[in-house]
Amino acid sequence: MQAVLLKNKKTFPFESRTELIAKVSSDKKMLVAINAEKILNTNSDLTRIINNNIGYADGVGATMALKQKGFKNVVKIPGCELWLDIVAHFYKTKTFYIVGASEEVLQNTIGKLRKEYKGIKIVNYRNGFIKTKHEEQLLIADITFFKPDIVFVAMGTPKQELLMEVMQKKHSAIYQGLGGSFDVYTGKLKRAPKLFLKFGVEWLYRLLLEPTRITRQMKLVKFLFLVKLGRL
Repeated sequence: MQAVLLKNKKTFPFESRTELIAKVSSDKKMLVAINAEKILNTNSDLTRIINNNIGYADGVGATMALKQKGFKNVVKIPGCELWLDIVAHFYKTKTFYIVGASEEVLQNTIGKLRKEYKGIKIVNYRNGFIKTKHEEQLLIADITFFKPDIVFVAMGTPKQELLMEVMQKKHSAIYQGLGGSFDVYTGKLKRAPKLFLKFGVEWLYRLLLEPTRITRQMKLVKFLFLVKLGRL
């Protein structure tokens, strides 16, 4: 499968999660969730990381843009669900390293994973508050020592992608950035009701909960305008 350029960002038009998992199984790279905000992002480091890895349509904006380019069967794959699909597919055969969130949320995440996926091999984990270069170097040394097959990093964009790129250079594995997915998984943060998910307006639910996100959501309006004009 060939990636498609959306504002110079390579995005794969996956038609199912199974297809994505098959891709990452044969090509150990970083999975990067692509949404309207990332497509419009002009950060050259983030663009480089996306184009060297596996970008997938995490947001409704990305799926709309891909469909406009002729990929009618592309599906939206939320990252906060995908990582659990990956766990379910690989937990009996591969090892995991978990990074991110607060210590409390992280501990709850590890506990829940071990309860729901009996026998899962989590070789190590740490919270997402990496404050110094020394702490980052210790983490990378730990990754290199344990050599996990799959690494999840939940720290937010672009911090998590930049960190995973450094990790990649030291240890080849499947990497996925997860943002606030551990908060969702443990129930600290609620996902949108099914009705919002069905109509692809999860962003609206989050805006209702956090009105301060209005500046970020205005980017979605700009994005939809560009899609309409065919300028992606």
